[in-house]
Amino acid sequence: MITKPFTQATRIAAGNDRLRYDALEMSFHWATALLVVAQYLLAQAWGFLQRGTPVRLELQSLHVSLGLLLTTVLVLRILWRAGPGRRVLPATTGLVEIASKLVHYALYGLLVAVVGLGACLRWAKHDPLSFFGLFTLPSPYSFTKDQATLIGDLHNWVATTIIILAAGHAGAALFHHFFLRDDILWRMLPGKRARRAERDSPDPRIVPQEP
Repeated sequence: MITKPFTQATRIAAGNDRLRYDALEMSFHWATALLVVAQYLLAQAWGFLQRGTPVRLELQSLHVSLGLLLTTVLVLRILWRAGPGRRVLPATTGLVEIASKLVHYALYGLLVAVVGLGACLRWAKHDPLSFFGLFTLPSPYSFTKDQATLIGDLHNWVATTIIILAAGHAGAALFHHFFLRDDILWRMLPGKRARRAERDSPDPRIVPQEP
């Protein structure tokens, strides 16, 4: 039996704060998700390759370029969400709504941290921070070897934390979609079918009373 506390907990993990996102916000969301997954897979892939090999270096270069692209998407997404892009429904109260927002803020904070650490790591190793060879961003600071090691460790830890938190976030949304059959996932999907399904789905704030 699915209890009310369990339903609320999965709502928090899914990041549900009862917003219907616009098309641009949806694009930013899915672009962020794809880039994060791609970045993590790239990092795992070159771990199987010998240091200094051309393929490993190419994968790392692609990782850097996609990291800069992720940075751009994050900046635009934050600006859009803080500005005209966010459509806020009438305010709700309760710890669940507060906690669901904290899930979003935690992911935003970790994403900002991981791209910042990634840039610093590249500079600390005296490697070019280049965007597909089109331009290179110079280092604003001279890092020591110990700082480079610390930055590398932090970058890996934060990246792993993002994957774990994002997996829980996605898993909770899928649980609501396939088991509770409410509108949490639909509000981040584009198209008329998603809008219609969201409208017809039950409000996850309303938990059916036991007979």
